[in-house]
Amino acid sequence: MRNYWSCTRFANWLRGTPALHAGTAEEWNVWRKKAREKKIRYWLAEESLDYVQNFLRWPLEWVNAARFYIKNRFISRTHQLTSRLKRGQYHEFDTRMLYCLFDELVNFVEVEQAWMNVYVQNDKDKPFFSSALTRIGWWRCPEEGLEYLHWASDLKHNEEWMDKDDLDFGKPTPQALVAQETILLYTWWKERPNRFDPMDASGLTAYYEEREKAAKGRGEDVSLAFFDRNESDESRERWRKLSAICQKMEQEQEDEDTKMLIRLVKIRRGLWT
Repeated sequence: MRNYWSCTRFANWLRGTPALHAGTAEEWNVWRKKAREKKIRYWLAEESLDYVQNFLRWPLEWVNAARFYIKNRFISRTHQLTSRLKRGQYHEFDTRMLYCLFDELVNFVEVEQAWMNVYVQNDKDKPFFSSALTRIGWWRCPEEGLEYLHWASDLKHNEEWMDKDDLDFGKPTPQALVAQETILLYTWWKERPNRFDPMDASGLTAYYEEREKAAKGRGEDVSLAFFDRNESDESRERWRKLSAICQKMEQEQEDEDTKMLIRLVKIRRGLWT
């Protein structure tokens, strides 16, 4: 993060017209028109300071550019999507899509948003090493990331940005709405591995275990237990019912995954650091 000399107190003194802390586009236009009345002083503050700063900082800028390239290329690898799927196994594209996006959301919360809480919020109670390691992508902390998101989720439009008569006054800001949705999606994904197994919940697993046990009792090959031509009609009907229940549960979970994936895509423009 670069602190521009043209935005300092010295620049305000040099310009002779202090810059606005915040304002609308119209207010900034009025300020700029007034500041330009002092042409030389305006040029010294707005143009010359940038030239001098760029000249003096170019060695550091070159080093930072190299450092950021190495970090982005080999550490945080921001040019690609990653996931926690087991390596060496085949995973269908739809599975890769789901896991890559949500695992990257976890990285976003636990690394990037944690960095925002530790570094940008500048809380002196936070250990220095966590700030340094987070910046290079070697440290993550779910608690720090969620703390920042909870702070952002409480942001509301106030008198600093709009009149009290505005319809949006007192309502959550766009950043707050995205933060609230991010917390929901992050929490859902972290808890998703704990949801029930449709095979177990439907009773289909127990049914197959019974078939295997019966086959062993008869001294038959267990692998052939599910192809028993002498199976009763009652057993076949039971299998059909349990299979239908299992398929319904699996479809409900698939629909839930799709729904949450769509919600993640909808807030993608608000997931920035």
